[in-house]
Amino acid sequence: MLDLLIEEAEIFDGTGKPSFTGSVAVHKDRMEAVGKVENSKARRVIDGRGLILAPGFIDVHSHSDYHLCIWPRADSKVRQGVTTEIGGNCGYAAAPILDSLAREREKSFKKYYGLSLPWLSVSEYFHKLESQKISVNFGLLVGHNTLRASVMNGDNRPPNEAELQKMQQLLKQGMEEGALGLSTGLIYSPACFSTSEEMVALAKVLRPYRSLMAFHMRSEGKKVVEAVAEAIEIGRKAQIGIQISHLKTSGPQNWSKIDPVFDLIEEARNQGHDVQADRYPYTASYTGLSAVFPEWVLEGTKTEMLTRLRDSMVRKRIEREVLLDHPEPDYWDRIRIAQSFNPKNKDLEGLTLRECAQRRNQEVFEAIYSILEEEEAQTTAIYFTMSEENFCRIISKDYCFVASDAALRATEGPLFEGKPHPRAYGTFPRMLSEYVRKKKVVDWSQAIQKMTGGPARRFHLKNRGVIQKGAYADLVLIDPSKVEDKATYIQPHQYPVGIPYVIVNGVVTIDQNEHTSAMAGHVLRRKEG
Repeated sequence: MLDLLIEEAEIFDGTGKPSFTGSVAVHKDRMEAVGKVENSKARRVIDGRGLILAPGFIDVHSHSDYHLCIWPRADSKVRQGVTTEIGGNCGYAAAPILDSLAREREKSFKKYYGLSLPWLSVSEYFHKLESQKISVNFGLLVGHNTLRASVMNGDNRPPNEAELQKMQQLLKQGMEEGALGLSTGLIYSPACFSTSEEMVALAKVLRPYRSLMAFHMRSEGKKVVEAVAEAIEIGRKAQIGIQISHLKTSGPQNWSKIDPVFDLIEEARNQGHDVQADRYPYTASYTGLSAVFPEWVLEGTKTEMLTRLRDSMVRKRIEREVLLDHPEPDYWDRIRIAQSFNPKNKDLEGLTLRECAQRRNQEVFEAIYSILEEEEAQTTAIYFTMSEENFCRIISKDYCFVASDAALRATEGPLFEGKPHPRAYGTFPRMLSEYVRKKKVVDWSQAIQKMTGGPARRFHLKNRGVIQKGAYADLVLIDPSKVEDKATYIQPHQYPVGIPYVIVNGVVTIDQNEHTSAMAGHVLRRKEG
C-alpha cells in the first residue's frame, strides 16, 4: 500500500518544462509513480485539484547552521515550502572549526540561546543534527572565514606555509566527511584580509571532489565589477565552479554597473567556465552593524575591535573614510537596526540609525560606537541599497537561482525576537506572488526550476529537486492564486499563506497550513544517493 497519494494537481516537475495535470504516489521516502496512477490504495490521499505540485524548494544560500540546533522544526523555512537548506555560506560555517574559535562562538550562543557546541568536525556536527532530528534536509559548505579564524585568529596578513596547509587539511577533512564545497565572505573579517592566491590554494582542494566555491564577493558596490572578475579568475585558476552569492549592485551610484557584471559572467560562461549565481527577492540586505566600518576596523577579535573603537584618533579616521564612501545625505536613513541583544536597546529595533541617534541624543557615529559596545558587537542591521529593476534583470538570468541568505526563524521560542529581514519568512512565496503572479518577471515553470531542479543539479543533490519516479518525495503544494509572503521589515515574524502542504522525504510536515512536528529531514552528504 502507498503511504501518500496526491491526486490531480498541476505538476511542475522542476526541470523547467511546462506543467501537466497528474498524480504522485509516495512509498516511504520516495516517489513510486508520477502522472497517471491507477487503482492505488494509500494511507493518506490529498486532493491536489486547483493546486500546483512542485518539488520542495532548495534554499542554496542559508545561514541556519546554528539555528537548526536551536529550533530543529525550521518553521520559517518549511512553511515557505523549503525542504532543503544548504548552510555554511558567506564563509561562516558551524564546522570544521578549531576548539578556541568554537568556544568563542559557544560563549555567544550559550548566553543568548542556551546552545552548547559539542562538535568540531563536520562529521560531529552532522551527528548532532541527526541525533536531535530536523524538519528539513541540510547540506553544508565549509567556511573560509571559519577556517582562517580557527587557524590565524583575525590576523591581517597572508598565512604562512604551515597555516595554509592546516586550512587545506581542515577543508579536505570536511569534504571527506560530506561537505558540499567551500564558501567565502570576502567583505567580512578575517577573509577580507586574504589574497586571491590564498583562495586559489584552498579552491584547488575542491577539484578532486568536483565541488564548487560560493563567493560573497570582496565588493558588491564601488568595486563590484572587479570583485566579479576576481571570483571568476579564482575559479578559472583552480578549475572549479563558482557560485556568486546574492548577486547585486549595492548603492544607487553603482546600479549602472549591472551590465558590466553580466558581461563578465556571460563571457566566462561562453568560454566554458562554470559560473552561476543566486539572489533573494528583496532590495535590502542584512548583516552586522559593524559592516558600516572599513575592513581594517574589523581586524582581530571582537574584543580587539571594540578596544580599537574607543580610540579617538581611530574614530576620526573611521568617520572620514565612511563619509568619503557615503556622502549621500540619506545614508543613515537607509540602515535600520534589526536585532539588539542587550535588553536596554530593544527599543532601537526597527529604527534607522538616524532615529537611534536622535533617541539617544547622540551624533550618529557616537550612537553606533556606543550601541556596539553595549551589545558586544552582536547588533544586526538591514541596509536598503539595491535596485528593484536590477533585481528583475538578475533573477531573469538562467544562471541565477532563488535563495534566502537567511537563517531560519519561528514565531515562538528563542528565535522569535528582534526584527530580522523578512526574507527569513518570505523569500520563496514572495518570488511566486510578486515576480511570477503579479509582475510576470519569470513564469511559474522558470521560477520553480530556479528553486528546485537547478539548485539540485548545481550542488549534486542526487534524486532531489525533481518530480520523477524514484526521486525523494520532497514536495510542496501551492495555491497559485493565494500564495503570498506576509513578513515585512517592521513586522517580519509572519508566516506566508497559500502553501497548505509540504512533504519532506515522504512525510507530511506542513498539513493544511500547520506544522505537524515531523522531523523527517536528512543530512545531505556529498555524493548522497
